[in-house]
Amino acid sequence: MARRLSVQIKKEISNLFIHEKLSVEQLSKKFECTNATITRNLKKELGDEKYQEIIGSRISKRNSINSNNDIKFDQDKTLSLNSEKQEFNFVELPPIDYEIENFSRKELSSVPIQEIEFPNVVYMIVSKNIELEIKLLKDYPDWEFLPEEDLKRKAIEIHFDSKSAKRACSKEQKVIKVPNTDVFRIVSPILISRGISRIVSAEKLIAL
Repeated sequence: MARRLSVQIKKEISNLFIHEKLSVEQLSKKFECTNATITRNLKKELGDEKYQEIIGSRISKRNSINSNNDIKFDQDKTLSLNSEKQEFNFVELPPIDYEIENFSRKELSSVPIQEIEFPNVVYMIVSKNIELEIKLLKDYPDWEFLPEEDLKRKAIEIHFDSKSAKRACSKEQKVIKVPNTDVFRIVSPILISRGISRIVSAEKLIAL
């Protein structure tokens, strides 16, 4: 089940992200939660526009540092080639360890459904005709950092509590209770035959 962060922790996360310039990965390790949880809470605290502005600024700054390092290396190489002795000294340069928060290039492995411990009851959103709401992964903002190939996968969503399901439910939809969560393992071959290969939950991306 998704970890609930207190108001105080959310404020601390925002402060460390803005003033201490900690990355999403560093924050997720510090507070022992997923990158998606950190990203979601930062967007709620700062607003999506402010969050994207900070991320973009950091990426631009780091790209500029990389560019300056490349220019300096080229200049040093030219000076070496023009030297009278024409001595070539090969020095192994350590890799530049810059952490670029470009979520679209991250790799995230889905958790196989066989390894998932579902709660006793989950909730799903369906249409008024009790038809499953099928979306593409790109329709879920919390998973927008996945590779483009994964974003094209079809998925269904489950909620671990009725309140979160009702918040996400529109007037044209309804919330149903799934009292036997073993049903997802039983019907997984049928879902796969319909092109559905992922189940989205608050914290995990489940592979059928």
